[in-house]
Amino acid sequence: MTAFESHFPPMNTRTHEVCGPSAYAFAFALAGRVCRTGADTVLWVREAWNGTQLNPLGFAPYLDPQQLLIAQAPSHIDALASAEEALRSGRITLVVMELSQPIGLTEGRRLQLAAQQGRAMGLCILPEGMGSNAAQTRWHCAPVFDAKARADSTLQKWEIIKNKSGTLKAWNVKWDAQTCRINVVSEAAQR
Repeated sequence: MTAFESHFPPMNTRTHEVCGPSAYAFAFALAGRVCRTGADTVLWVREAWNGTQLNPLGFAPYLDPQQLLIAQAPSHIDALASAEEALRSGRITLVVMELSQPIGLTEGRRLQLAAQQGRAMGLCILPEGMGSNAAQTRWHCAPVFDAKARADSTLQKWEIIKNKSGTLKAWNVKWDAQTCRINVVSEAAQR
């Protein structure tokens, strides 16, 4: 059996991808896990046409909102360029890119090289089916619905659907806000 801790958080100095209905929860939990000190910073790059607002206070159960920078890029290309520069800078711990178009192999490779040079991690939130071959891992994240569990809405299934350096695996996980940790939940414990 492959341990969750050997896969999450994903490898640093690489760019990863996430898709699915719980992709944002994955990004929030990743930010909280890799940014443990006040000196760590998350840059969240979005395309400006996206009218939904990110409220930094919504990150509070995962991450101190003061550690979050939100950038609005005029276009897909500008979002990629901004993310690449931030990854390369060596000043940002995690760069989250919220994208609506596929990433080409060249752009994906440039992001990988920038992450390696800046010793940072990149995470692309993409619609399903739009991943890049250059990504180190691709995760699919979805909520797990249980009609009996009225109070708990945090149970999710996180699955590695692409992994350049290992196996593909799925886990049912739950965010624990008190300890700021992801807990793996066994199937028997769900019932």
